[in-house]
Amino acid sequence: MSLNAADFDELISSTKNSAVHLEMRDAYGVAEENSDFAAWKAGDNSSRYDRMGRRREWLDLVERTVGRGVVMRRARIVSEPVSDYIRFEYEGAQLNVDAGELVRWLPRRRASDIALPGNDFWLFDERVVRFGHFSGNGAYVGEDFTDDPVVAKLCATAFETVWERAVPHAEYRV
Repeated sequence: MSLNAADFDELISSTKNSAVHLEMRDAYGVAEENSDFAAWKAGDNSSRYDRMGRRREWLDLVERTVGRGVVMRRARIVSEPVSDYIRFEYEGAQLNVDAGELVRWLPRRRASDIALPGNDFWLFDERVVRFGHFSGNGAYVGEDFTDDPVVAKLCATAFETVWERAVPHAEYRV
């Protein structure tokens, strides 16, 4: 399968049943978030509750996708106590939930016996995987796509195991 970064939006748009996202890092250094994260660390958490700000495009996409019957789920494996970045993500996750995305959190100590892929991923309709790649300091450096059924099964199994053990966003405390 020949896919590239431009295909991500197309994959979301063509997804019929499910889109799941597994995140496994304790910190990300994504350029688009840097100013919001710096402001949050300085005591201004307004970006975490700003539905019309930087995250609007993503939240609109979630609403449209869920609105056409696709189940969107996000699970995060986190070390505890959580990092500042995870606390920042946790505070903003309610906007994702309000848009229709289901979010759960799994303490890393409860994931030790789960066979996990080496990278964060999105899995679309249990058949196409988008792996996200990050540098050691969390900067986004690219992605790979595959429709290899063995890889898709590994990701589906890993995600479902994490999901079963994880704590729903409304119940998790950082």
